Amino acid sequence: MKQIILGTAGHIDHGKTELIKYLTGIDTDRLKEEKERGITIELGFAFMKLENGINAGIIDVPGHEKFVKNMLAGAGGIDLVLLVIAADEGVMPQTREHLAICELLKIKTGLVVLTKKDLVDEEWVQMVSEDVTSFLKGTFLEGKPVIPVSSKTGEGIDTLKKAVEKLAEEVEAKKADGPFLYPIDRVFIMKGFGTVVTGTVVSGRVRVDDKIEVLPRGIEGKIRGIQVHNQSSQEAVAGQRAAINLQGIEKSDIRRGEVMGHAGKFKPSYILDASLNLLPDAPHPLKNRQRIRFHLGSCEIMARTVLLDKEELKPGEQSFVQIRLERPTVALTGDNYVIRSYSPMVTIGGGEILNVLTHKHKRFDQKTLDELKTLKEGSSEDVVESHVLSSGFKGIGLEDLFVILPLDKKGIEKAASQLISEKKIISIQDKKSFMHIDIFEKLKEKLKGELESFHKKSPLRPGMSKEELKSRVSMISDRAYSYMIERLKIEKVIVLDKDQIRLSSHKVTLGKEQEELKEKIEKEYLAAGSMPPNTEDLLKKFSINEKRFMELASLLSKEERLVKVKDRIFFHWESLSKAEKFLTDFLLKNKEITAAEFRDLLNISRKFAIPLLEYFDAKKITLRVGDKRVLRGQS
Repeated sequence: MKQIILGTAGHIDHGKTELIKYLTGIDTDRLKEEKERGITIELGFAFMKLENGINAGIIDVPGHEKFVKNMLAGAGGIDLVLLVIAADEGVMPQTREHLAICELLKIKTGLVVLTKKDLVDEEWVQMVSEDVTSFLKGTFLEGKPVIPVSSKTGEGIDTLKKAVEKLAEEVEAKKADGPFLYPIDRVFIMKGFGTVVTGTVVSGRVRVDDKIEVLPRGIEGKIRGIQVHNQSSQEAVAGQRAAINLQGIEKSDIRRGEVMGHAGKFKPSYILDASLNLLPDAPHPLKNRQRIRFHLGSCEIMARTVLLDKEELKPGEQSFVQIRLERPTVALTGDNYVIRSYSPMVTIGGGEILNVLTHKHKRFDQKTLDELKTLKEGSSEDVVESHVLSSGFKGIGLEDLFVILPLDKKGIEKAASQLISEKKIISIQDKKSFMHIDIFEKLKEKLKGELESFHKKSPLRPGMSKEELKSRVSMISDRAYSYMIERLKIEKVIVLDKDQIRLSSHKVTLGKEQEELKEKIEKEYLAAGSMPPNTEDLLKKFSINEKRFMELASLLSKEERLVKVKDRIFFHWESLSKAEKFLTDFLLKNKEITAAEFRDLLNISRKFAIPLLEYFDAKKITLRVGDKRVLRGQS
């Protein structure tokens, strides 16, 4: 069944709440202060089922200029707006500001309701209708119905309902297969149930027992219950108003302006790339880094706008900007936002979020501006390619693209497949993660360059450890690194020997002096038997530094002439073989051996006995049982 959100807009005391009450029988003014003052202060909520079967969740917004912040908290999810104008007053300041907000938020359709028809005569109604029609020229409400009604007598209400039904049929249904996102606009405690939040599901769906996360603070909980239109439901989907009962989260943990999504799906951001339109009637130009009030969903956050292509933005002009927030929030690419001046608090502009996973840009950088233009105007393939490119050495996953882009999974998969076939991006994880081909080539050259530099500085070392090579490439993900190593192996650019990586072209070659020194070191170990020489003594004896010694010892290990038993402790392979035979012969005869007995068996110090026993344990020759060793598999 189709779901839409119908919202009111308009000046204070123009009859928005009375109209909703007449239409639904629900009084949306619930606060004591609202009753006493006779004005709407907070968002009000109602619902009705239209004659054509469409369910309409209703948001009634306050009309006073002091409460525009509250109005904005509910306006983001509206599909169809009723711009309410009192017939006895006509267009007023908040009529203009509310309409401007609706335009900035890209609300696509609606109509005008001329309320309080019973207070004026027909001639006056006609005159106000003509004035309103003129006022609406150039806006999304141009040509839409202007319907006079009276919430006292009911005159015109049937005509209004029919017009709403017709427009509701034209509203494009929200897709429920996106990631679940739910801006919170109200938090309260319900006796016997605990914490309850309300909001409009702007994307995806959520079900009872789903694990959710309240962001940006990352507080996790569980869905205990859901109500849609005051009826219990097992799920809430995009386009519905829903009250959600939370388990594991206290009321004090949540506030309006935060968002709820499935646990682990979203990453809050302090920086958003966006397009910005400054309203033609904005009182002043917008300066670079000017402090503003940023409104997105139900949140208001102080922020600064960094103009990327202008020194200042004049009323009526557009710009690409970075919005640098004073606290993080969660947004989706394609979301529409509004900005208001810091003081006085007046709506001055708004635009579209283009990138939610971004970084600080240099101003007037043409490459950045071209990328943002692509994100704003490009095809699905262009947008996916741009995000893959900007992900750099990390690459980007299908799930990440699904969360940040206003496309369903099939759309993203189709775009990615097309880009792969055009050899613009490559799949680095079975079409679940992607890297741009330009980045792939840069990364390949980077890894080759690091290995070349390593071989040049350490020509005697057979290779670099995988982890050391990875540490030399900043901002690379594990999946991207594993993919690159495998590709370089397949392309025979590198050789991987256990944990050591070397270029295929690298060969360890020793000069005559180095070869002689290597042989001398081997002889020292061979002569020492089971009591290998002290490293410090060898450094002094041969007048070499530790780095050079370790390179030669590692080379001897690779040639299987020395065996590294522990850090800085090497044994000649012949001595180690003899030690192993002594040990196995002893155990075959005596079944078990202590460390002290092993020490005496080889006539060595504990310094070497313990590392040797641990080495034989690791080689699965022996098994430690308490403080003794036995042969593995020995019955």
